Amino acid sequence: MLPLTDRLNRIKPSPSSMAGQRVRELRAAGRDVIGLTAGEPDFETPLHIREAAWEAMVAGKTRYTDVGGTADLREAVARKFKRENGLSYSTNEIIISTGAKQVIFNAILCTVQQGDEVIVPAPYWVSYPDITLFAGGVPVFAPCKAENGFKLTPEALERAISPRTRWLILNSPNNPSGAAYSREELVALAAVLERHPHVWVMTDDIYEHLMYDEAGFVTMAQAAPALKDRTLTINGVSKAYAMTGWRIGYAGGPAALVKAMVKLQSQSTSGANAVAQAAAVAALEGPQDFISANRDMFRARRDAVVAALGKIDGIACEAPAGAFYVFASCEGLFGSRTPDGRVIRNSDDWVSWVLESQDLAVLQGSAYGVDAHFRLSFATSMDQLAEGARRIDAAAAALIR
Repeated sequence: MLPLTDRLNRIKPSPSSMAGQRVRELRAAGRDVIGLTAGEPDFETPLHIREAAWEAMVAGKTRYTDVGGTADLREAVARKFKRENGLSYSTNEIIISTGAKQVIFNAILCTVQQGDEVIVPAPYWVSYPDITLFAGGVPVFAPCKAENGFKLTPEALERAISPRTRWLILNSPNNPSGAAYSREELVALAAVLERHPHVWVMTDDIYEHLMYDEAGFVTMAQAAPALKDRTLTINGVSKAYAMTGWRIGYAGGPAALVKAMVKLQSQSTSGANAVAQAAAVAALEGPQDFISANRDMFRARRDAVVAALGKIDGIACEAPAGAFYVFASCEGLFGSRTPDGRVIRNSDDWVSWVLESQDLAVLQGSAYGVDAHFRLSFATSMDQLAEGARRIDAAAAALIR
C-alpha cells in the first residue's frame, strides 16, 4: 500500500459522521436502531428554494462559477450580514465555500503554521481540533464548566492565550451544548482579546436562527466592532434552511484573509456547486417565516426531551439555549455495572451500552472534550424522541448500581 502522510495520522474520522454511518449499517443488518446523532434538521428544504434550483438549471446556470462564489450570492450574503447582524462587508470580503466546514478548513490552513495555537473552548464541535492538527497547529482546550453554562469565561480565555495563539474559535449557539453567548458576555471576552492583538477570532454562527426563549443572537464582530478587522464571521444555509446536503457555507472577513482563502480553494474544490449557490440566494432573499415555525417545533421537542431525561435516575441535563442538541450528564451512572459485569467508567462505555442493549445511537461526550456527558439530537419526530428517552431509561435501569 502507498504510505500515508504523517499529517493524515494527526487526525481521526469525524465521530458524528461515523456514528451516522454505523446506524445505517446496523439498520441494513436488520436491527431496529434509532439514531439520535444527526446534526441536520428533519424538515424538507422549503419549496421556493428547491424551485430556485430548478429554475437555475433550466436557465443553464450549471457551469463553473468564480472560485469565491457567484456575484449574486456574495451580494446576498453581504445584505444578510447587514440586515441581520449590522455588519458591513464588501463582496471582496466574502467567500462562498462547500459548506461552513470548508470555510473553517480554508481559514486554518491559510493562517496556522507548525506549532501555532488555536484556542478551542470545550465542549467543542468535533472538527475544530482535527483541522488544527492537520494544519500542524496545536489545539489549546479551554474548559467551559457546566456551572458556567458551558461558556468560556474571560479568566479562562486569558489563561489560554500565549504568544503562539493565532485564533480563538467561538461557536454560538454551541454544538454540542446549545450554549449561547449574550452581548455582555462577548464584550467581556473582547476586553481580553483587545489586550492581545495577535489573536484573531473565528465565529461559527451556523445555529444563529435556532435560539430559544427570549435571548437574541449576537456575533462577536457585532458586539465588539473594534475586533471586526480580525474576526472571520462564518455561517451557512445548512441548519436554518434545512439545506445540509446542498453544501453551501459562507464567511465575511478582512479582504486579505478572504483572498488567501479563495487562493487555497482554487486548488481544492474551486467554486461551490452552481445550482446550490442559486438556491442559497433564494434562501437568504426569500420568505423567512418558516424559520420561526421550525424553531417553535424544535423548542417543543427540546422541552419534551429535557423533561423526559430529567426523570431518569443517573441522568441530568439543562435546557439548551440554542441549536438542536441536548448535552446530558451521565456521570451519575459511572461506576455502575452491566448485567455481565462490565463497568461504566466513562461516556464511551455508556454510549456503547445504550447502543448494545437498546439499539439507540447517541454520541459520547469524550468526542466533544467533556467526558461526563453525552449528546443527542432532537432534530427528529416527537415519537422517535419519546422512544429514545424510553430506551435511555431502560439502559440506565438495567445497570447494577
